[in-house]
Amino acid sequence: MKFIHTADWHLGKLVQGVYMTEDQRYALAQLVHTVEEEKPDAVVVAGDLYDRAIPPTEAVELLDELFERIVVGLNTPLLAVSGNHDSPDRLSFGTAIMESRGLHLVGQFRPSHKPVVLKDGNGEVHFHLVPFADPAQVRFAYGDEGIKSHDDAMKAIVDRIEATMEQTARHVFVGHAFVTPGARPEDNTSTSERPLSIGGAEYVNAAHFERFDYVALGHLHQAHHVGDEKIRYSGSPLKYSISEETHRKGYLIVELDESGSVSVDKREFKPLRDMRRVAAPIEEIERHAPSDDYVFVTLLNDNPVLFPMEKVRAVYPNALHVERRMASAGAGAARGDAEDEGAGSPSRGDADPVALFSAFYQEVKGIPLAEEKRALFADEFAKVLREEGGAV
Repeated sequence: MKFIHTADWHLGKLVQGVYMTEDQRYALAQLVHTVEEEKPDAVVVAGDLYDRAIPPTEAVELLDELFERIVVGLNTPLLAVSGNHDSPDRLSFGTAIMESRGLHLVGQFRPSHKPVVLKDGNGEVHFHLVPFADPAQVRFAYGDEGIKSHDDAMKAIVDRIEATMEQTARHVFVGHAFVTPGARPEDNTSTSERPLSIGGAEYVNAAHFERFDYVALGHLHQAHHVGDEKIRYSGSPLKYSISEETHRKGYLIVELDESGSVSVDKREFKPLRDMRRVAAPIEEIERHAPSDDYVFVTLLNDNPVLFPMEKVRAVYPNALHVERRMASAGAGAARGDAEDEGAGSPSRGDADPVALFSAFYQEVKGIPLAEEKRALFADEFAKVLREEGGAV
């Protein structure tokens, strides 16, 4: 069986005040063209179809357009789960009607589980669609007070799937989580992806997925495998942060043979505009060839530059940020605000919210934040983010 693994479309994404919809349509049209050429048995989207719980109209229209072209126009089943950016209820709407046409969307986590079964010449392949779920949701659904972390929740989910697995079939897990070897903490692959939890409880052990023939994951924006090459992130279709400057964006074409052995072919997207850094004196930048790329510019001038953004945009009309750095000071003397997500030290927006609050509390009160209050703040902060539709 051959299927395409993609994830983290983030339709409706806003980067430095610029909507990425045109760029997303350009890139994902290449995916549709591949579906037309390769004729896969399915397309799998592992979460974060939208960038926010209530996406802009243009994002909804683009998703509708893509689904129509793949499912109806090319008669290809599409299987997708919600991610931590999506609204589970909105994605779940009308799914029972759409399944008969080949569109399988699982938005809301439910305790009962039924795989999507597709067939090829070698028999059945069971796709287990598991949407993003907060540990509290899984704990309530299963009535298991022992579920505290994302790792606990995923283990409980996988244990129940394995208990009902059809032994003669091949199995594909589709999920949205932060999976690492041994559930050990690792850096995220991008500053554009918000953490799944506060306090280090977001990591999921890759060992839980040993019985699956392939694991299609979303959440991390850089394509990579986790320990075993059958456990993979496809990455996002575009660079959504300057921290992703070196990423090679694409999607995966996965083939399962009759025994469940996997072969993976990565295909790269050609972006409408690249996202990259430019560091040079303004006099040099003004001699650059004009470019429509999204650039984060560091001016290496010793003296202040008048109207820097206007001068930069005469060459780079889609420049997203300009800062000045003293040429003699090198990388450590950044000037300007913290909008440059990838340069210098982490900005406040990238820091742990609990640590920020603790530092603020000590500065204002003159005493350290007590552990009890620290835990209370973490719980309340998590509740607020869940209520906003962007689970932590």
